[in-house]
Amino acid sequence: MILNHLWGLYAHPLEEWQTIDNRHESLTYSLSHIVLIALFPSVMGYYSSVYLGWSIGTGNPVFLTHDSALLIAIAMYVALIAGIFALAYLAHWMGVTFGAQPTFTQALELAAYTATPVFMSALAAFLPHLWFVVCVGMVALAYSVYLLYTGVPILMHIPEERGFIYASSVVTCGLILLVIILAVTAMLWTNGIVSPMFT
Repeated sequence: MILNHLWGLYAHPLEEWQTIDNRHESLTYSLSHIVLIALFPSVMGYYSSVYLGWSIGTGNPVFLTHDSALLIAIAMYVALIAGIFALAYLAHWMGVTFGAQPTFTQALELAAYTATPVFMSALAAFLPHLWFVVCVGMVALAYSVYLLYTGVPILMHIPEERGFIYASSVVTCGLILLVIILAVTAMLWTNGIVSPMFT
């Protein structure tokens, strides 16, 4: 089952990282997880902006047109998958510096399973109030960082001391990637390529 590690990452993360490390599924398996899990934020973003409306303060809910929301959802989906691959590439590249010799599949597993709580937090968009979604997103981000710090020593087979520095470097790269994605989004938005159309 594609999502068979999902519950374990929440219920017993250390044991689940050990299971992931022992199994080391194929690249195709990791890709399947990424392709499926990246649907959550994209689909929820589309659904909540077209059918539920976003509440941004005390005014009336804001709705997007179907075509506009669909274009933004597709762009988000592509950006999320590209971000996971970029993070996996950076984790793989940095591995040698920290005394690890990960395969790209291991780095992809680390990136994919670490990002899972953030992607799953998109379910909060069933109640599309900005403050609520941001709060859930912050909790999910904190848990993703925790998963990264616990998963690096196990998946990369390095001591915890070096794993801490390695994980911190990956977190820094992840934040830089997030800023790049937001900057590209802002540029596309201001140039009218994916600008939203409100109803």
